[in-house]
Amino acid sequence: MSRKITLRKYPNRRLYDTENSTYVNLRDVETLIKQGRQVEVVDVKTNEDVTAFILTQIIMEQVKKNNAMLPSSLLHLIIRFGEDVLSDFFSSHLEKTLQSYLNYKKAMDEQFKIYIELGMDFSSIAKKTMKELSPFQSFFEHSQDETDRKSKKDESDSKN
Repeated sequence: MSRKITLRKYPNRRLYDTENSTYVNLRDVETLIKQGRQVEVVDVKTNEDVTAFILTQIIMEQVKKNNAMLPSSLLHLIIRFGEDVLSDFFSSHLEKTLQSYLNYKKAMDEQFKIYIELGMDFSSIAKKTMKELSPFQSFFEHSQDETDRKSKKDESDSKN
């Protein structure tokens, strides 16, 4: 993991990168994070850690661009139940879930790359996988079995 960069937040809302001895803006901080760097932001006046506040500002800027990062219903719940419930949830569950997803995605991407390099034919594998992974497969098979039984019974009844 890369080193942590300490930023100092001044009362005029400016951020100072202590590693590079330069002022940075939120977009610069976002770029650093996307490059895999960890940031820590300390308020110069109070010496308080304001990292979460700055990171939230970055997320809010992204929301402005995309117009909806979180659905309104979730935002209503966040406001309704307050920060204690959210803090517990985010600190214990969301981070782990997101990290697990990213690890799984990375592993699948690497596996897929290996298959491509081997020149494997995915058309037959994809058909088989989609058939087996269909969430309604058992329902349709069950319905088809019942339909077949009913039609056989109807045929035998009509012969009698």
